[in-house]
Amino acid sequence: MKIKNSQNRSDATVFLIPCFETDAKSIVGISFQDISIASKVFYGKKDTHYCVYENDKTYLFIGIGKAPSYKELQNNFRRIASKNKALFTSKLAFHVLESFTNEQVEAIIVGLNLGTYELGHYKKQDKHPFLDTNFELHLLTNKAYDAVVDRAVKIASAQLETFKLVDLPPNKVTPTYLANWAIESGEANGFTTTVLNLQACKSKGLAAFLAVGQGSIEEPQFVIMEYSPKKMNATTKHVGLVGKGITFDTGGLNIKTAGMVHMKCDMGGGAAVFGAMQLIAALNVDIKVTAIVPCCENAVDSKAFKPSDVINSYSGSTIEIIDTDAEGRLILADGLSYLIKNYKPDTVIDIATLTGSSVGTFGYECAALFSKNSILTALIQKVGDEIGERSWPLPLWDSYHSDIESEIADVKNYSGKPVAGAISAAKFLEHFTEKHPAWAHLDIAGVAFGDDEFAKTKHATGFGVYLLTKLIENLN
Repeated sequence: MKIKNSQNRSDATVFLIPCFETDAKSIVGISFQDISIASKVFYGKKDTHYCVYENDKTYLFIGIGKAPSYKELQNNFRRIASKNKALFTSKLAFHVLESFTNEQVEAIIVGLNLGTYELGHYKKQDKHPFLDTNFELHLLTNKAYDAVVDRAVKIASAQLETFKLVDLPPNKVTPTYLANWAIESGEANGFTTTVLNLQACKSKGLAAFLAVGQGSIEEPQFVIMEYSPKKMNATTKHVGLVGKGITFDTGGLNIKTAGMVHMKCDMGGGAAVFGAMQLIAALNVDIKVTAIVPCCENAVDSKAFKPSDVINSYSGSTIEIIDTDAEGRLILADGLSYLIKNYKPDTVIDIATLTGSSVGTFGYECAALFSKNSILTALIQKVGDEIGERSWPLPLWDSYHSDIESEIADVKNYSGKPVAGAISAAKFLEHFTEKHPAWAHLDIAGVAFGDDEFAKTKHATGFGVYLLTKLIENLN
């Protein structure tokens, strides 16, 4: 789809007209060109729309409410694009309200692009009209929105890629598939990718990571991505990202008794990091970023690691395995240690679908946020609130350290308690951060994959892609 500015588009056959909410009793109705709608019929209420067909043209009036948030606008126009495909011809015009901010226009363009996504990757179906390279969307406005549109398209593209990575089946999205994706994305967008295979991981001493993947036929891949801005100097900030890349999680020998069918989503944190790296490079962000996604499969096999095993880690700390289903923190531990020791970033953020405990605490509304850095915590929350990817902090008090104390090893990977699971997992990760002063952990188990209006089954949300990118932009 091509998006262009136009002051007038008389040859358009379909018009999208956003409308702020007025009142059902308002004397003055809503109008556009020669079309008028009485308020008792339509008055711009959020999540409503009204279609008028006149003189061989279709006018779709879209209610956006009184003060729509970024996420509300994005979802509203994603809905329009997704549910009204039959309306869209190659001559589509969008009326940009004069009061719209750049962020509002961005949210709308992102939403329209996300509306092209469908879960039927292996079904024969007609592609969305917007995906036709000759399709044109004309913005009816006197203002220049070229930069805003370019940014919005790149945001949507990165999120759409993340949708696919999470939603495709695990026999497709293997560790090797993710490693190859990172290589190809880096070549296309401008970051470098290094992949440590099984032998390289052994020689590096990534023992905790390898323990998780040793029961699978799929070879583990330790993916390292590096992005450097065009203008580097001594003051350029450096951010490190780590994402959980478990391509399928059976629970291991502590096999899951419910919900295993959805465990292709357990690389949602890694997918967010992959998408963020694509977006960061595409936007030419002025901050250096190093990202690590340890990719492996937690499977059941005669070679699988066992409860009561004691394993090593890249940091040198030994780990007692209490539960093989607490595997994500093990690969993150090696990812964090490797990142901090070898790259020394100023800020470190890890993101993972880590615990059911975070879902028990917050449901499906926000991510659990852990950090002892109050400035970083506040910034993550601020940025997340602006774009609808919210998080809320939980404590990392020293009193919780007893949950990871082991009598036989330096630490254990699971407290064994039915309470504070997200917190004890975060305390475990903290052990491998070398007391980094600007580290944050995002547990996105409740927000990376779920139900909404855009599909009949659970699917990816793309949570974290724009959050990480916008956070890094705001660190500059």
